[in-house]
Order: sequence, then structure tokens, then C-alpha cells
Amino acid sequence: MRLNEELVSIQDSVRRMVQKDIVPLVAGMEESDRFPSELVPIFGDMGLLQLWLPEEYGGPGGNLKTVCIVKEEIAKVSLAAATLCGNNSISFILPILHYGTEEQKERWLPLAAEGRLVTAIAVTEPQAGSDVSSIRTRAVKDGNSYVINGQKNWITWGGYAHYVLLFARTSEASGSDGISAFLVDTKTPGFRLGRQEHKMGRNGAPNHELFFDDMRVDADCLLGEEGQGFKACMKVLDLNRPTIAATSLGLAQGALDVSVAYAKERKQFGRAIAEFQGMQFKLADMAIKIEAARNLLYNCADEIDSGDHSRLNMISSITKCFVTDIAMEVTTEAVQVLGSYGYSKEFPVERMMRDAKLNQIIEGTNEIHRLIVARRLLES
Repeated sequence: MRLNEELVSIQDSVRRMVQKDIVPLVAGMEESDRFPSELVPIFGDMGLLQLWLPEEYGGPGGNLKTVCIVKEEIAKVSLAAATLCGNNSISFILPILHYGTEEQKERWLPLAAEGRLVTAIAVTEPQAGSDVSSIRTRAVKDGNSYVINGQKNWITWGGYAHYVLLFARTSEASGSDGISAFLVDTKTPGFRLGRQEHKMGRNGAPNHELFFDDMRVDADCLLGEEGQGFKACMKVLDLNRPTIAATSLGLAQGALDVSVAYAKERKQFGRAIAEFQGMQFKLADMAIKIEAARNLLYNCADEIDSGDHSRLNMISSITKCFVTDIAMEVTTEAVQVLGSYGYSKEFPVERMMRDAKLNQIIEGTNEIHRLIVARRLLES
């Protein structure tokens, strides 16, 4: 992958920040699953929270490729911190840019530009995961406002967000029809925080239940047309899914880096295990898979950034599915390379393996993405 001078500079500055500000936090985040609030001003001052915000609204003017490069770099040491990076993209900036009115853009986007905003997207419910059309949360029009009742779960940053992009059903239409999107201030009466989820991995990016009890929001909190929220959700997710792949790529690269360093130092039978052909083949296969994943990811980002969205849902699904699967394979192999130390929490690869698993599930399971790709092939 060839980067221009600006991207190389961004990558270098992020790499330095990671070593200085993130590495010391990783152990504590892993142990307690706490929200790393101290990273918010650091990321905000570097423009990383609001990376996708156009310059006309006070943002850095980054694109998908920039977001992926930064997320990959951070994920080499922490998936949770990489998830916080670009936090405002999927749940705030992109929905407003694509579906907001000019008044909504002028009202909300400057808040993102300040670099202190934490936001969340609330789609998942106990009975609605990959099947977004099963959403039961309801928003009923009442004069110049909507009254919202329902529940969401597994909402990343839900306990710390200033705003939540909330999807709710506004009509009795079947399936995905009748789902609308609302931008909700979490200080609104009726917004209630539930329990924090207990997870296998990605500790440091807490997930919460959210409850909405007769929560009344102004009608101008509606993003886009009423009943068109599902389409808005799919567009935003398609744009964001390559960034999930980017964090998986970072995990895989980080696991390979640890594996190579360990193989050079660990001695068995009188020599470093890196000298054994069997180990060399393992490391080579990991590197080959990572290189293929990196090329796929950044070709995908370049195509989307070019403005050609004719294959958006297909290439986003291909990229998300392939790279997250590769990360699972590579991190699992890294545990094998380190042997018993790979299974120990004294080394990071067991955490990387647990973290990699999540990315095969979120933003549409990889089974769903295979269905998307297959349907696109059969349609053509």
C-alpha cells in the first residue's frame, strides 16, 4: 500500500500517540472493561473522534481510507481504543451528512467539530440483531414531538454517549418498512441506562442496555423521512463496515508482530524456534493472509472514496467478512506460536484472539455478509 506524504504523517503521529497514551491503559481496560475517558480529549485534539467530518463544518476532512489507516494502527495494541477512534462517524456525522436537513447539519455537526462528543448507535434489541426489521422499539407521533418506548442492548458507548442514533418503528408496516431514525440527547427525560453487558473481549469499550420510557423528543430529531430509517441504517453501515475490517487488520498485524518477536527469542532444543521450518511456515502463512487482507481493504476504501458506490454493499460485505475471518485465523495461530504463553494473560495474543471473534459478529454477522454477496451475484 502506497501512502501519500499526508497519510504517512498521520500514521506516524498516531503511532507515537498509541505508544505514549494507549499502551499504558490497555491492562487496566482489559481488567475492568472501563471506558477510557482520558482518551476522549487526546483523540479529539488530534481530530480522531471527528475524523470523517468535512472541513466546511470544522472537521479534519478525512475520508474512509484515512479512518481505516488510523484504526488499523491503533488496533495493533487495542481494539477498544480503535473502536473509540472515529466514534462519531457511524452514529452522528455520516447519518447527518447523508440524511439530515441543512438546519440539522448546522445545528449538530459543529458539536462534533469540538472533539469532545461521544455518540452511540442504538439498533440491536433482544429480539433484533442481524434482522434489523424485527425492531420493536416504537416512536409515536404526538403533535410536534415523538414519544418513544422500547429497549436496546449491546450498545457500545451507550452508557457514556451524549447523543444516541436511535432506530424505532413509526408505523405498522411489515418488515423494514416503517423504521425511522432519531438523534436523541441522552439527557432527555425517559432515557434510562440499564446494565453493563459482560463480554468475552473488547474490554474498554463498554456495552449497555438502554431503555426508553415515554421519552418525548422534538420532531426535528427525526433524521430523513419517516419510515426510511432502515435504508439510512444500511447505507451508513455499508460505509462503516470497512472500518471494522481495518480494526481486524490491526489485530492481525499486532498478533504477527508479537509472534515474530517471540519466535526469535524463544529457544527450544538449543536454538530459536524461528529457525524451525514448521514455525517459518506458520509465520509466512500469517503474513500472506494479512497482506491479502490489507490489499482488499484499501482497494475497497479507494473505490468508495472515489464516489463510485455502485458496488457499495457488495464490496463492503466482502471486505468486512474476509478481513475479520483472516484476523480470527491469524490471532488463533499466534496463540499456537506462543504455546502456553499464548494462553497466558501475560502476553497479548489471547486478548487479540478474543477481540478478533467479536468483529465476525458485529455490524452483521459474517453469515449475513455471505448472503449479501451471494444475492448480489445472483441478481446480476
